Amino acid sequence: MTVNHAQYEENAILKWSIEPRFKSMKSRNLYVITGITGKIGGVLARTLLAANQPVRAVVRDADKGAVWAAQGCELALAEMHDEAALTAAFEGAEAAFVLPPPNFDPEPGFPEARAIGTATRNALVYSNISKVVYLSTIGAQATKENLLTQHTIAEEIFRTLPIPVTFLRPAWFMENSSWDVAPARDHGVIPSFLQPLDKPVPMVATIDIGHVAARLLQETWTGHRTVELEGPHRVTPHEIAATFSKVLHRPVRAEVVPHETWKRLFDSQGMKNPGLRIRMLDGFNEGWIDFEGTSIKGSIEFETVIRKLVEQQSN
Repeated sequence: MTVNHAQYEENAILKWSIEPRFKSMKSRNLYVITGITGKIGGVLARTLLAANQPVRAVVRDADKGAVWAAQGCELALAEMHDEAALTAAFEGAEAAFVLPPPNFDPEPGFPEARAIGTATRNALVYSNISKVVYLSTIGAQATKENLLTQHTIAEEIFRTLPIPVTFLRPAWFMENSSWDVAPARDHGVIPSFLQPLDKPVPMVATIDIGHVAARLLQETWTGHRTVELEGPHRVTPHEIAATFSKVLHRPVRAEVVPHETWKRLFDSQGMKNPGLRIRMLDGFNEGWIDFEGTSIKGSIEFETVIRKLVEQQSN
């Protein structure tokens, strides 16, 4: 579906081989993908390739890009903070998908997010690319500082772009439950930071994110828009446990991880600034990390993802 953004106010919430430089002539259908070696970027790339669309993969390591070159992608080497390399990677393309590298323990003030956002923003301008889809997050509009504030900062930087931008804000990833496979299988208990245990949480599968990103990237729009995405229905921690019980054929229950133990636990895992992660979890539990408008719905069910995670960890 093509969205004529003239119908909306700017920033409205919508419902629904390696070369150092590339030719300056723009290819209307060439899509540049960052984060292609991850789950979402991989789904996006395969979706575009299946539709016979040309793809340029931005990778940090040529060896990791080899599998994509074998599938017909152009390759470009660039770090996400390297403005010159990114400019070369974006040059000559019609559109770009920007997925910043994850940072689960950022420095105070988020200098990494600011550097990457600024470098990417400038590269998009200098390369004369026509449109961009930025993978943001649910709750990017939250005013309370937390781990997801990295995306709040990036959105602010990208809103200065003079080209069409889509901010794709997905819900909590269903694949986060990969951490629950071992305790559910071995002990029949899932330690839950999402609380209370009967509170429904918006979640989405990464395959849905990749498919929606592919659709959005091929649309024509003007200005800046936000698209929020979740799965078919919301999931409680109790339902997470029940799903594992069904898939593993054994009783599984969810168990609250006491809030007063979080900092000590995260410290023991080597985190330098665990307060940001704690505030993010508080945001989901207290409800101030949520969608800003009306979300669109993906099609992948939670049970489908759990079965895949269990299968992967059994092999």
